[in-house]
Amino acid sequence: MGKEKLVVEVVAARNLMPKDGQGSSSPYVEVDFEHQRRRTRPKHKNLNPVWNEHLLFDVSDPDDLPYRAIDVGVYNDRGAEGRGVGGRNFLGKVRIPAAGVPAPGEEALPQLFPLERRSLFSHIRGEISLKIYRTAIDSERALTKADGGGGNKQQHAVAPPTTKQIRLAVVTPPPPGKQTPLPAQQQDPAPTDVKSVVLAAPEQAYPMPASFGSGRGGRTQDFTLKETRPLLGRDGAVRDKASSTYDLVEHMQYLYVRVVRARELPTGGHEAHAEVKLGNYRGVTRSCTAAGGPLWHWDQVFAFSKDNIHSSVVEVLVRDGGGPTTKDDFIGRLSFDLGELPRRVPPDSTLAPQWYRMEGKAGERAKGELMVSVWFGTQADEAFAEAWHSRAAGVHGDGLGSIKSKVYVAPKLWYLRVSVVEAQDLVVPCAVPGRFPEIFAKGQVGSQVVRTRFAALLPNRARSNPAWNEDLMFVVAEPFDDLVEVSVEDRMSPGRDEVLGRVAVPLSAIERRLDDKPVASRWFALDRGQGSSRFGSRVHLRLSLDGGYHVLDEAAAHSSDLRPTARQLWIPRVGILELGIVGASGLALSKASGTADAFCVATYGPKWVRTRTVVDSVCPQWNEQYTWEVFDPCTTITIGVFDNGRLGCGTPRVDARIGKVRIRLSTLETDRVYTHAHPLLVLHLSGVRKAGELHLAVRFSCADTASMLHAYVRPLLPKMHYVDPLLVGQVERLRFQAVETVAARLGRAEPPLGREVVEYMLDHASHLWSMRRSKANFFRLVSVLSGLVAVGRSIELLRSWRRPVHSVIFIIAYLLFILLPELILPTSFLTMAVIGLWRYHVRPRHPPHMDTRLSHADAAYVDELDEEFDTFPTSRSPEVVRMRYDRLRSVGGRVQTVVGDMATQGERVQALLSWRDPRATFLFLMFCLMAAVLFFAVPMKVLAGAWGLYVLRPPSFRNRQPSPMMSFFRRLPTKADSLL
Repeated sequence: MGKEKLVVEVVAARNLMPKDGQGSSSPYVEVDFEHQRRRTRPKHKNLNPVWNEHLLFDVSDPDDLPYRAIDVGVYNDRGAEGRGVGGRNFLGKVRIPAAGVPAPGEEALPQLFPLERRSLFSHIRGEISLKIYRTAIDSERALTKADGGGGNKQQHAVAPPTTKQIRLAVVTPPPPGKQTPLPAQQQDPAPTDVKSVVLAAPEQAYPMPASFGSGRGGRTQDFTLKETRPLLGRDGAVRDKASSTYDLVEHMQYLYVRVVRARELPTGGHEAHAEVKLGNYRGVTRSCTAAGGPLWHWDQVFAFSKDNIHSSVVEVLVRDGGGPTTKDDFIGRLSFDLGELPRRVPPDSTLAPQWYRMEGKAGERAKGELMVSVWFGTQADEAFAEAWHSRAAGVHGDGLGSIKSKVYVAPKLWYLRVSVVEAQDLVVPCAVPGRFPEIFAKGQVGSQVVRTRFAALLPNRARSNPAWNEDLMFVVAEPFDDLVEVSVEDRMSPGRDEVLGRVAVPLSAIERRLDDKPVASRWFALDRGQGSSRFGSRVHLRLSLDGGYHVLDEAAAHSSDLRPTARQLWIPRVGILELGIVGASGLALSKASGTADAFCVATYGPKWVRTRTVVDSVCPQWNEQYTWEVFDPCTTITIGVFDNGRLGCGTPRVDARIGKVRIRLSTLETDRVYTHAHPLLVLHLSGVRKAGELHLAVRFSCADTASMLHAYVRPLLPKMHYVDPLLVGQVERLRFQAVETVAARLGRAEPPLGREVVEYMLDHASHLWSMRRSKANFFRLVSVLSGLVAVGRSIELLRSWRRPVHSVIFIIAYLLFILLPELILPTSFLTMAVIGLWRYHVRPRHPPHMDTRLSHADAAYVDELDEEFDTFPTSRSPEVVRMRYDRLRSVGGRVQTVVGDMATQGERVQALLSWRDPRATFLFLMFCLMAAVLFFAVPMKVLAGAWGLYVLRPPSFRNRQPSPMMSFFRRLPTKADSLL
């Protein structure tokens, strides 16, 4: 066996940047590896070239491959243009770590790589498809095997054979019941069955990778948003009373059987249970003993999907005892013909149950009566949420409680402010020679612990009377059952603090504050926990529950609620949000059984909803509809899909995340139904993967147009955030505590929402350092600044007189504005208004979705993703490096936030005329038109003087809250909603 080789198969490229001045390019690919350089043949004037060429490189030491990289560059061959001009133009580059190259004998698949720019302002676009692997044969045999003939060892690789039959990788999805089992951990949704077939194709055809293009012949990784046409309730052939309130989902027909109670059973007052049978489906009630009468009370509902009905009769049997079913425990039965059952449609009243005399096995009259009701209905029925479903026939015990749909209300959160003013008459321990007392105050509420700085002991104050004047902030939730404990301590040595006294105050006894008026302070006696002392130590505190703030528990970029805590400060609602969770398709498998038990969670404001769990299905259909009140249109709803891990016996596993979707309400047109298949994108160590599609129907209805438009000029946050703002560090810490509080409360509900679900929905770790997010925010900023750079280049082009006609026109316009300066602003606003009206025809028609290119997820390296998935603190390095690494990540997280905020401001400027938010664009256009008239009618000198007087007005005439224009600007949509 010869020396090991590295094979780089250059498959194709697409959407390259034209560089020859005639709208095209003649591209070729050059690959460098360990000081070896190979290149392909140029493709004459082709922006979507196909090479199918193999480039071979010697591997000196396979053990050094994890420390090597493959540099791929795409260039335009200027000599191929036939004009006698040499040289080349840069079209893009890719740097690929060699650590992940498949070893000899392993299967290699083509991969798609986006072309990267060489400098900040390089004009690069396009993608390249490469197939990289290693082989353990010599160069001649490798070339013969790869290219089908003699190898070319010179600079150019061997051209592909001119055959019209080539091999294509056709991805065939397995049938639903034959999926390949996967480990319990979340795996990449890669194809599980790949067949090699021979298809007749033209000479230019080439094998398409799984993530390359969207050809008709094979499956691809499609990350785009797709519009769907589901048969919603209002579009169905049968229009009923439920259409007006349940019209965003497909109507699903169910057979409902409600077993209420039984009486006069011949069991002697012992246990009995009921059994509902429909074909091969069997549902059993819980066992119960006779109550007064005697009566056996169950009151359980069973729901059978109409698609699973293969019988014309439904039977209800009553059996004796609560143990296993035997032949001798039969008591009686009822049977109902499905063709004679009534059909109930809400808002009709609930069907009243009736008493029926039971029959024996042979049809004879049996002893005992059973109260039941049987009817046909839809998922709009009130009994749907609590019913036992036929699809969950294999779930038993505690797992039954975790598959039902529920609506949760998050706890009402308050900010608790503990202002520690000073302390008096402290009993300070005997001073050690050379030690200065380090006295501080510490507050604790539950698991939240905050401490002040060391007290500043002034010369005119005794050591026993320290002063702080510092606020300690906590997050507390209703009902107020906890205590706030304040202790005064002295730092004796590192790791050893001595308590000088403590006081505990019930939260229910603390005054509630709704504005910036300070509450009265009080003196509290300190308890030292020892015997009585002749000194009465005390501490001066100011305690208040601040209801004028909004307690942030979500990331600021996509908050769903901005109202203050106190209900007295709420404003009327401006609209209604209706969400129809139709279903999902192609979900990633996360269980060893080769299937998924999927459910959805949606959160908007304090209301959380959870759909029922569809058992054993990678294409679940939920068809559940929910409604929220909207108080601010510039908010975001989040919908996540999870795999239920609490259905089995024993210790419950965590619910595995599949993906989530965010939709910003301000990007939706009023009263329009949006039906789309949203891609569920997740990050793995191997890159971004599509974990399926979530089918949603969304409608945003406006209750009052005037209130809706007025909301755009209101302050984004409540008044207290501007009058008495919190520090950045406090906001981050309080948000962490708020997420912990919400997760703890929702985890105690039934069925519980796991901590992993709540943290994923609220982006608990979004503030941590990520190289990928930093790059994404940086390129967002570059995209915003590219417009200014383009303007500068245009002006420079006019100054260069390369186009004399344009230069003359610009000079004439410039002189005209100099002579008539009053036309500058009217013309500018009128131009923007015209541009905005022109762009109305090409405005976005679909809501934004997760963008892999914007998120820089398709170009992230393995080590960057490994750093992103690393724990905090890190577990990848020794102690010393860990400390430095954690510090770097903390600083980098703040830099990342600053860069993202800068990009957000620029994107809001771009959103003014983009019609992404139609109401905001409409308001801005109206402002532009009115401003154009105003600046035209009023002399410029008068406006400039008035503006100067307004800016220089005295502080007593100024408002500490942001201006309406600033509030409007901060409500504009940004691309932050599309970040992964």
